[in-house]
Amino acid sequence: MKKLFTLLALAPAPAFAAGDKPFFSLANTDFVVLIAFLLFIGVLVYFKVPGLVMGMLDKRAETIKSELDEAKALREEAQTILASYERKHQEVTEQSERIIENAKKEAQAAAEQAKEDLKLSIARRLTAAEEQIASAEAAAVKQVRDRAVTVAIAAAADVVAAKTSAADQNALVDDAIAEVKAKLH
Repeated sequence: MKKLFTLLALAPAPAFAAGDKPFFSLANTDFVVLIAFLLFIGVLVYFKVPGLVMGMLDKRAETIKSELDEAKALREEAQTILASYERKHQEVTEQSERIIENAKKEAQAAAEQAKEDLKLSIARRLTAAEEQIASAEAAAVKQVRDRAVTVAIAAAADVVAAKTSAADQNALVDDAIAEVKAKLH
């Protein structure tokens, strides 16, 4: 306010320099404008417009301050939420790495178990194949023996038939029957 009054006091100085009309006359337009301006300022002061303007500015300043405080609070909340999500992201990343590591270990263990199972399966199949081969050999040997016995019997029968008569053959059959009867009873 003091600056305003100082400015008003210095304002008529150029009008005095004009010199042809007295400054304090209603014919001087500068004096009339000065009086109108002072009346306008007086009306503004009378109706307390500067106080209203200052009140409005103070209210606006308070609104801005409250908005700034709210913005700071929101920023802090956002930073807290961001930090929380970053921690959660880190935890999820670590958990996924642990899951991948466990899956690799389980896959490796499963592969080793599969190798062991395959080795056991191969060993069982080899054993079964060897048993089948041994069984086939035994069957072949038995078949050869049976065939040899059959051939020998046929050859013996031919030899016996050629060397023995019918009466001797009947006597041999009777002796064989008697021998079987004695062994069975």
